[in-house]
Amino acid sequence: MNRQRAAWWFLAPALVVLGIFFLLPVVAALGLSLTDYDLYALADIRHLRFVALNNYWDLLHQHKFWSALGHTFYFVLVGVPLSIMVSLGAALLLNSPLVRFKTVFRTALFAPVVTTVVAVAVVWRYIFNTKYGLLNYVLGEVGIHPIDWLGDPHWAMPSIIVFAVWKNFGYNMIIFLAGLQAIPKDLYEAARIDGASALQQFRHITLPMLGPTLLMVGILTVSGYFQLFAEPYVMTEGGPLQSTTSVLYLMYDEGFKWWNFGAASAVAFLLFVIMFVVTAVMLRLGRRGGVA
Repeated sequence: MNRQRAAWWFLAPALVVLGIFFLLPVVAALGLSLTDYDLYALADIRHLRFVALNNYWDLLHQHKFWSALGHTFYFVLVGVPLSIMVSLGAALLLNSPLVRFKTVFRTALFAPVVTTVVAVAVVWRYIFNTKYGLLNYVLGEVGIHPIDWLGDPHWAMPSIIVFAVWKNFGYNMIIFLAGLQAIPKDLYEAARIDGASALQQFRHITLPMLGPTLLMVGILTVSGYFQLFAEPYVMTEGGPLQSTTSVLYLMYDEGFKWWNFGAASAVAFLLFVIMFVVTAVMLRLGRRGGVA
């Protein structure tokens, strides 16, 4: 048996699993997006009709889709930079030689990532509570009136962003920490001998050397934040006044609340196209900047 055939035999089990549990559902969802598959077709397949691109056309003419897309972009444009900054800051602190008990802090900061969203949402709903919340209590101590964090359309999405950043920053922190530890120490020693300050070392050594890591973290974070669903689902249920309804939450409503599976599949593929375009632009910019 030659090496190429042996390689395919070893890859076959993984390819079969990927084909059954990933490729086949994707193809089926694409097919559903071209039909009017709904509750009636679910009861009787004879009610199923092929509608071509009508689902996509209807979505592009619906205010609720553009509103959900705007909320999603708001979440991404604010949440991604904030998450990256917090993750990088935590990684820099953990990488400092002055910090002791690094293993303990690493575990504590990574713990929110592996904690169930529903469990931590209970705690954060208490923190954001208008009357009894810890956050409003602190604001009251400095003379600021209580804010309805989850009930005010102006504050609901910022509250979701804070919750999401706290929940997810530990994952990127570990990646940044690995990137920082891969930077040669000789570069910092040479910079200190030349009289470079800590800020100059960060600007001229740390950031350039972390370029590929920053690009990868940015792409992963953008992809994850575009798929916003769990946070508004458990915190606000898309409200108030649909101010936290994301594209993925709209897909959930169409598919599992109104049973319009064709429209829900169309939402999913429109989101895929948007994520693909944004990722391609980020990669293109990364290549132009010499970090990819």
